[in-house]
Order: sequence, then structure tokens, then C-alpha cells
Amino acid sequence: MKGFSMRHGSALRLLSGTAFVLLLGLGALPALAEDTQPKTAETESFDPESVTSFSGALLAAGNADTDKDYKTAAQLYKKALAIEPGHIEIRERLMFTLLMSGAFEEGAKLAEELKDDKAFERVTTVVRATDAIRRKDYASADAILKYNGPNDLDRLMNSLLSAWAQVGAGKGAEAVSQIEKLKGPDWYALFRNYHGGALAIVAGDPVKARKFLSAAVTDREGAGTAPDTFMRAVMALARLEAASGNKQKALDSISAGETVTPNYAPLKALRASIEKDEPQIQQVTDPTEGASAVLFSIGGALNRPGAEDVVSLYMQIASALDPKSADTLILLGGIADELERPKEAIEFYRKVPENSPMRRISELQLGLALAQTGEVDEARKHLKSLIDADPTDLRSYLSYGSVLSDAKDYAEMAANYDRAAEVIGNSAKPQNWSIFFQRGIAYERLKQWDKAEPNFLKALELNPDQPQVLNYLGYSWVDMNKNLDKGLEMIRKAVELRPDDGYIVDSLGWAYYRLGRFDAAVEELERATSLRAGDSTINDHLGDAYWRVGRKLEAGFQWKNALELKPEAAEIPKIEEKIKNGLPDLTPEEVAQAEKAKTAFEAEKAKAAAEESAVEQDTYTVQPGDTLWKIAVKVFGDGNRFVDLIKANPALQKYPNRLEPGQVLVVPSAEPEQP
Repeated sequence: MKGFSMRHGSALRLLSGTAFVLLLGLGALPALAEDTQPKTAETESFDPESVTSFSGALLAAGNADTDKDYKTAAQLYKKALAIEPGHIEIRERLMFTLLMSGAFEEGAKLAEELKDDKAFERVTTVVRATDAIRRKDYASADAILKYNGPNDLDRLMNSLLSAWAQVGAGKGAEAVSQIEKLKGPDWYALFRNYHGGALAIVAGDPVKARKFLSAAVTDREGAGTAPDTFMRAVMALARLEAASGNKQKALDSISAGETVTPNYAPLKALRASIEKDEPQIQQVTDPTEGASAVLFSIGGALNRPGAEDVVSLYMQIASALDPKSADTLILLGGIADELERPKEAIEFYRKVPENSPMRRISELQLGLALAQTGEVDEARKHLKSLIDADPTDLRSYLSYGSVLSDAKDYAEMAANYDRAAEVIGNSAKPQNWSIFFQRGIAYERLKQWDKAEPNFLKALELNPDQPQVLNYLGYSWVDMNKNLDKGLEMIRKAVELRPDDGYIVDSLGWAYYRLGRFDAAVEELERATSLRAGDSTINDHLGDAYWRVGRKLEAGFQWKNALELKPEAAEIPKIEEKIKNGLPDLTPEEVAQAEKAKTAFEAEKAKAAAEESAVEQDTYTVQPGDTLWKIAVKVFGDGNRFVDLIKANPALQKYPNRLEPGQVLVVPSAEPEQP
């Protein structure tokens, strides 16, 4: 099927235990790669001892630093610093790379030496304070934390850390009072309530703890902003109630968490434990673990593309304080995955304690990371063993299927999803859509459309608004010249749901091309290239569309770009032929179809323009820190009208918490919709 490559799948990766469940547990797609080459930014082994000059050490350190190889960078910065000990910038980078590579004690010593360096005061304050808490020097920690920092985030972190230092110093009541008095933006609430509850438990005040944690568990807005912290609050309250003999209240707390993340492994394990009346131990039992929890909470909430450095820094400090924290280790592994450093990811996943409910999650991620290092056979063996150990865990089939897809072993991929479908049987749930979707892809790749199509339709039945399924099935129909109107409508709906997904927009453009609607194809494919720059297939498609509308110089430029972007081997001779000779002329029938399509396209544009001028819609641009509730308060004066925002924006209807700064939302009328 020309033009519809396996790149249209989304990555099976996670950045926290909760995020893993939101992705896998609710049916995300495994990674579908173009080739079997491991994608990794990790460099070949390099011996820092081979560098003997200052300039050589500094240059090599900078390269390693840029590649996120912080262990090597730290070794090289040390070598450079040994030659020029007074170089302040090198000392700053050494401190950072030591912390980022997990060498907390060394990094903390440098932080103490750099405490007067204003440029790094925010970092050195946190490092020095957490190190003091780790050493039980609570008075020093509290004194260091008098620095509030330049923004609300620093003030929150330092206030929470200071409260934990006070608990360590035996001033539990003062610590609780400090948290109660902590004022700040609305988004402070969840952090204040969770950490207030956690430290009140350690300080021996269960009444205040219950008040704090109950407020956290009912904070659904906070749950969307910081799901990991929300789940910690749910489990802390459940353990508190169970330990107090309030079994039903404990289970009620777990139920509240299940409405947000129904398949979270630690929550399932805790429910089973409480139902068996087993004794409960809190996750945070002392100030050191409390300080770790502060770094984890804030780092987890910041965790998004582009923030990897600051999140990794907070998580490395958190891990130094609480080395057995499974969710911290998994989050660090996820970041290493995102940065294409699978060997480092494997190290983190292997450190997850064997008795942790998140151990299986770490094993699944470890299998995927093994494949990314090129150890595909080992990855397959590892993931297959996880399926054999628990054939009912559908996540295992998705992980194993991802590796099989990368290896283009579609026969085994189909057999794998056949087994998964047998486990599901006649009790398929909406979250099982991805099993059937991936099964359909496997059979489509095996050119067994009679088996592929029913699986795509089943996936769509389970999840009617899933853009990946709409896109794949709709394009397949258009490509086969069947169900054309329905297929095109499905792709349009997918674009409406994911307007910023370059691959899906590319599918719409290429569908228009296949239908002879070349002007419409150019418009969509140009947008696709801007959304997903650097993709060979999209550039190739745009070149074809340009050629058909007479823009032949631009067509040649796009084909050359496509060739430079390393297309699949089978496409290379086809692109080279187009660069040399262009596209063959259209047949008279195709010319007539194209003219008809062009007329229809122009009529559609005129109609759309008229409708746009007739219906004036207000919009709102999402700002950092916004939630739907906050936006509804801003534009309507009523947070409860966030439901109207969801109704007016189809992209929000599946994932209402997926907001990004700069995203433009349609704002419906000022009057609420009448029932």
C-alpha cells in the first residue's frame, strides 16, 4: 500500500507508572518503526583517559554533555578541571552532570562550594537542603531553605522541603501549621494537601492527615495536572484509613483513584492487600522519603517534552534520597527512553524492587528498551516469558507485538494478537481496541485483507473516535478504491480529532491525491510537512501533488528532499525515477476526474468561507498551567462550564486533560447549552 507506512503508529513509551497505565491500560499503540535498526543516541564506548589536554577534555565533555551521556561528561569535566581548577563554568557543568548521572554525594559537595554562585542558586539550594535532610542535619536544611526562589514553583518546593526538615527536627505541629498557611496559585492545592497529609502522618497527627488527604483525593483538577501525586494521595489515605480500622473508607479512597486510573498496578495491589486485612505501611515514613516525594511530585508534574533536563535532575535527587522508589525509577527510565538512551533506561528498570507492584511494568519497559539497543532476540525472549508468566495481562501482548512489528515479523505478530484476542474472548472492552487494531495491521501487512478489515472494524466498534483507527481504515479503503466517501470522511474525522498530527494530515492529503483532488492534496500535504518536518514519505507525497498541479520545479525539490531523508529501500528507485523523468501523464479519464475534483474543491472552499463569515466563533489560546476548569472560569466565569468547552472541541472529547500551551480552543456562546 503506497504511502501508508508503519510510521503512523504511536510510541509505546511511558514517563511514569500512572502514565503507563493511561497509555497501555487504556489502549495506546506500540511503536511501529520504519526499519529494524535500533534508534539510540548512545554513543560507542569512549575512554576519557585517552584525552590528555584541557581543550580536548573540554571539547569531548561538551559533546558527551550534549548527547546526554552525563557519566562520561562528568569524567571529562573532572579531567579539564584538574588542569584548570579555577574554571567556574566547568565546575558548574561538573556539578550538573554529576547530579544527572546519579552521583549525588559528589554533586552535593560541589553544590556547597558553589552556594554563592547566583546563577545556580536555585539548584544549589535544593541540592544542599536535600543533602542536609539526608544527613539528618535538619537545622541546616531549614536555614538553607529560607531562600524562596524567584517563582511560585521554587517557593512551593522550598516550603514543602522546609516543612519536612521541621518534622525531622521534632517540630511536627509547626510543620503542619506551615503547610496550612502556605498560600499560592490554585495549582498549589494538590501538592499542599498531599504533602501536608503525608507529613502529618509522620508527625503523628492522623486527624490533620485525614483532612489534608481527603481534600487531595477530591481534587479532580489536580488529578489531571499531577496524576502521580494524586495517586500517592489516594494510596496514603487508603493506608491511613485501613490502619485506623476503617476498611470501607480505605476501599472508598481506592475507588476514587480507580475512576481516574482504573488499571494502576500499585492501586490494584493495595486494594487486594486491604481486602485481606494485611497491615499497611505508608510509602513515606520519614523526612528523607518525604523530601524525595517533594522532588518526585513536582518533577512528575513538569514532565513533558522539552523539560527532560529539569525533570531528570529532580528525579535523580529524589532517587538518591529514596533509592527503592519504583515510580521514580520508572519515570527516570521513561525519560532515558525518550532521549533514546535505552541502555540507561534498562539500568533504571532493573533497579525496581522485585516485590514492587510496578515490577512487571518495569519488565515490560525493559523488554522494549532491549529491542532499542539492537538486542531483538533477547527482547523477544524476555517479553515472551512475561506472556507465559501471566497470559491474562494484555499489556504483554502489546509490548511483544511492538517488537515484532519493528522486526517486520508480521506472521508472529498476527499469531501474538490472535492469542490476545483469545484471552479477551467475547468480553471485549473499549480499552481493548488496540489489540484488534494491531491484529488488523499484522494481517494487512500479510496482505490478508479479509482478516485485517474485521479487526479494524472491531477496533472502531470498541472506540469509535480513535483517530489512528479512523485514519488507517479510512486510508486503506481509499487506497483500494472502495467505500470512498466513507473512507475519506473517516480520515477527515481523524484530522479533526488530531489536527496537529502530521502523519494523519498526510493521509488526508494523500487520499485527496488518490481521488484526483490535487489542489486539496497540496493544501493538506503542505500542512503535513510543516507539522512533521523531515519525513521522507510526506515530502515524496508533496512532490507528487506539486507535479500534478504544474509546480514541477517544487516537485523536484521535494523528491530530492525525500531521497535525502532516507526512505525505505523499496521507495528509493521510484523516487530517483521521478527526479529524472517526473510523473507519467494522466490518462484522459484521469484528467476529467481531476477537473471534476478541482471544481468540487473550489466549491467546497467557497462554501466553507461563507460559513466561516456567517458564524463568528471566539477562540482561546491555552496558556502554561491552564486546565479546562481554569479556562472555563476565565471565559465564562463558571468553572462548571468546562463541559461546554469539551463539546465545542472534538479533540478534547477523548482526552480532556491533554492541553498544550499555544493550543487554540473554540469558545462556544456565553450562554450555557440548555438541556
